[in-house]
Amino acid sequence: MKVIATAAVVAYGLLASASSVGAQASFRNCTAMHTKYPHGVGKIGAHDKTSGVPVTNFRRSNRLYYLNRGLDRDKDGIACEKR
Repeated sequence: MKVIATAAVVAYGLLASASSVGAQASFRNCTAMHTKYPHGVGKIGAHDKTSGVPVTNFRRSNRLYYLNRGLDRDKDGIACEKR
């Protein structure tokens, strides 16, 4: 009986964490993204296209970038980059 209760608690914890990650993974616009990721989200290995100082402190995550790639206006692999 103890094993079943433990398995139920673990399964519930996995479902709860998965749903909270999914709910916060895509953003409606850059303002919403900046509340969680102030410098944007980019693919691993992405480089900011700029003639000035490039942004390097964005969150690197291929999954987050893929879900928000529509927010990448200059198509450099970084969505909503902000200095």
